[in-house]
Amino acid sequence: MAGYKPVAIQTYPVLGEKITQDTLYWNNYKTPVQIKEFGAVSKVDFSPQPPYNYAVTASSRIHIYGRYSQEPVKTFSRFKDTAYCATFRQDGQLLAAGSEDGVVQLFDISGRAPLRQFEGHTKAVHTVDFTADKYHVVSGADDYTVKLWDIPNSKEILTFKEHSDYVRCGCASKLNPDLFVTGSYDHTVKMFDARTNKNVLCVEHGQPVESVLLFPSGGLLVSAGGGRYVKVWDMLKGGQLLVSLKNHHKTVTCLCLSSSGQRLLSGSLDRKVKVYSTTSYKVVHSFDYTASILSLALSHQDETIVVGMTNGILSVKHRKSEAKKESLPRRRRPAYRTFVKGKIYMKQRDDIMVNRPAKKHLEWYDRDLKSFRISKALDRVLEPNCVIKTPEVTVSIIKELNRRGVLANALAGRDEKEITRVLNFLIRNLSQPRFAPVLINAAEIIIDIYLPVIGQSSVVDKKFIVLQGLVEKEIDYQRELLETLGMMDMLFATMTRNDSDPVSEHVPAELPEEKTESPTEPSDTDKNS
Repeated sequence: MAGYKPVAIQTYPVLGEKITQDTLYWNNYKTPVQIKEFGAVSKVDFSPQPPYNYAVTASSRIHIYGRYSQEPVKTFSRFKDTAYCATFRQDGQLLAAGSEDGVVQLFDISGRAPLRQFEGHTKAVHTVDFTADKYHVVSGADDYTVKLWDIPNSKEILTFKEHSDYVRCGCASKLNPDLFVTGSYDHTVKMFDARTNKNVLCVEHGQPVESVLLFPSGGLLVSAGGGRYVKVWDMLKGGQLLVSLKNHHKTVTCLCLSSSGQRLLSGSLDRKVKVYSTTSYKVVHSFDYTASILSLALSHQDETIVVGMTNGILSVKHRKSEAKKESLPRRRRPAYRTFVKGKIYMKQRDDIMVNRPAKKHLEWYDRDLKSFRISKALDRVLEPNCVIKTPEVTVSIIKELNRRGVLANALAGRDEKEITRVLNFLIRNLSQPRFAPVLINAAEIIIDIYLPVIGQSSVVDKKFIVLQGLVEKEIDYQRELLETLGMMDMLFATMTRNDSDPVSEHVPAELPEEKTESPTEPSDTDKNS
């Protein structure tokens, strides 16, 4: 009697994202460190100078963290109410922040008390930034105004009242000390020039603007906000819209550039951070977080990525070090002849070679099939571990049972819990093209078996309804695909006909050849005569 032949598990292409250089680069971070703040983290900003500390604005405090510290190295708490938008100056020595009471405060990193307090706004100040000359501060507030302050004299220089709603974001040019950009809930992004005392450029974002970002060169502007759009504008062409990106599912709250300027990052309330290429503006990578994202920052050389969330959690990821591991003293291993002992023996003429057959170890489902325990074999491959990690094994066993003609027997006689497991597997994998031929046949058998008992279990009835909806959706997809295929066939046929017609039209008609008689050759009549 021949031995049992194990079930051949069909292999399928591995489904997953394509591994690119961006995937390797952005996945090269350690497990995130989570720090709990007192409230929602509204702003994270890295110091441009070593040691690259970062300021975290949450509730009525501003915490300064070291790159690798989990406890703040300094805290600024001189705020009567909620603090906003703590931002470092270019030299990393000063820190500016707004507040709910409309006061802009300026702090020295080495001290605790504010150096300057700029009072002039009547409502909460949500955005502040330093100009390129380091001597002025730009602020935007909920009183619809944008103000320019002089640091040495602690005076207000200019006030712009051109927005018609809350001013919630802004940034200053890194090259020109007179230019700065603000975004507002009036759906506009405006560029102001301190020399003209008015805006010099205005673009319509179309939704409330939550964040703006000006490229270091000053040629491109990025705006984001409600409507899930991230828009890129060409400032050198008068604010022409270059591209509109819609890769998030909820409002985009923050923007950030990588150190090289080749990648743009956006954070959203959908708990995702998207990484875009600034050349093709396609998503090259994505990060997932546990809560809605309010703030995002990258350190020098992208060594650290910090994300602030609405639940007060600060997620800090550090790049993995590329230092080589110290080589341990090498342990002496057995000589090569130890491993090949007896294997290199040359057979002599009078020797008899005896081969010991290798013992085959069968999987548990193969053992059950060998013993004709078909229901038990099906139960083993419907375990959660097998269903999630290796669904191809489950499908192969179902296919083998169907080949033997015992699939109906294996599926029959199951209670509510067992049939629910089978239906869950069908719902999970029926729409996958690689499993569809086998699972559709199994679904038909289940329906035939359990149709008489429909209505006795509400749990099973719900699963059948979900399965019905899934099948109907797949039928609609197939119908749409067939319609699209028909349209494409018509287009290709039309293109083929158009390509062949001009050839026939431009070929000149052949003129009928006129017979000319040679004067030297006699005609037929002459020959007959």
